Amino acid sequence: MEIVYKYNEPVKAEDVIQVFRNSGITRPIGQKERIQKMLDHANLILTAWDHNRLVGIARALTDFSYCCYLSDLAVDQDYQKSGIGKELIERIREIIGEEVALILLSAPSAMDYYPKVGFEKVDNGFIIRRKR
Repeated sequence: MEIVYKYNEPVKAEDVIQVFRNSGITRPIGQKERIQKMLDHANLILTAWDHNRLVGIARALTDFSYCCYLSDLAVDQDYQKSGIGKELIERIREIIGEEVALILLSAPSAMDYYPKVGFEKVDNGFIIRRKR
């Protein structure tokens, strides 16, 4: 398996929805327009491809100076545990540099994953939850 990684390459909402669906991540996959808007307004997107098949995505918002919010990290279940998620994170870190903090909110099911790929758990965060 040879995975090709792409930085800020255009990606179709349909392909991203398929990865979200197959990864187990909870996203509004029934709202194609909303997924497209999520893609259109992110300023850092890394994708992982197996030939013409999208198998992983990392979507982030950053100022490239101080902080970067990793909004989505999803890998198709058929490709999980092969290092794709870790590689997507590493490539984001290379792009943003060492002066930029990489921040995320984890799904409860992924809480054990993130420390394994270099994240430190923090307790000093707050959230105003979306209504839908």
